Amino acid sequence: MDIHHLRVFTSVYKNKSFSRASEELMLSQPTVSDHIKTLEEELGCSLFDRLGRSIMPTIEADALFVRATEIIEKADELKLAVSSASATISGTIIFGSSTIPGSYILPQKMAAFRKKHPEVTFVMTMTDSRGIVEKVASHELMLGIAGSRIEHDQISYTPFFEDELVAVAAPSMKLSEKLSIKQLAAFPFIMREQGSGTRREMERIFEKNGVLADRLNVAALLGSTDALKQAIKAGLGIGIISKIAVADEIKRRELCEINTGTVSMRRKFYIVTHKKRTLPLLYNEFIKLILKSCA
Repeated sequence: MDIHHLRVFTSVYKNKSFSRASEELMLSQPTVSDHIKTLEEELGCSLFDRLGRSIMPTIEADALFVRATEIIEKADELKLAVSSASATISGTIIFGSSTIPGSYILPQKMAAFRKKHPEVTFVMTMTDSRGIVEKVASHELMLGIAGSRIEHDQISYTPFFEDELVAVAAPSMKLSEKLSIKQLAAFPFIMREQGSGTRREMERIFEKNGVLADRLNVAALLGSTDALKQAIKAGLGIGIISKIAVADEIKRRELCEINTGTVSMRRKFYIVTHKKRTLPLLYNEFIKLILKSCA
């Protein structure tokens, strides 16, 4: 069975689209269709049901995807093993990250890794922590970085960085520089969407201090850290956010940090992997760099 057919198949399966797979693989759509047709003829079954402009994987495709992913990983691992024998590490690291580590921590790690291994290319997708865990669990990604633990029996979490959350507001709100968690709850709040690691940790902190999350005065739910910062600056409400994400704004006095006393607002970032998948050498080397540089 041709490895190229399997690579095309996994791309079509993940994208649920021939056209998006052709863009991802930089192949023409007829070429993608030919690969799938050849594979279907080899296997003697249909892999995708054509439903107008959309496609739906068959039961056979679901079974093939897991095995095809394993075969591709082993082939890539073999290639990396050969390249490492000649002291050259090359290839593409495809991983996903939640917003804060993806924006403020990992770019430096990628730069450091490429400085050591210039033939490596990175492809990083960003979504919330829940989305990262789901993609690793479903084999869409081999590696993820998340801002909170979401219990899943197939997922391994390795902590690598301790983050501090801070309460911030616009100077125009003229709030006291020191407020308890219960006092904070009386003000309008701007929050991230469900699934966000920051949102999960914020709710945990409130509930630990006797404030139910569903009792908060929510002014807005926003889908990105950038939107959250801009809304806080505009005076829409208070927000709890990673300190590394607002360090520059606090320094420029565009945002004011609110002292919450002795309440600890810390959380960990995690490397997310699947318990049953063996990571290629290239991925393991990148993980080693992350752990070493964040020790």
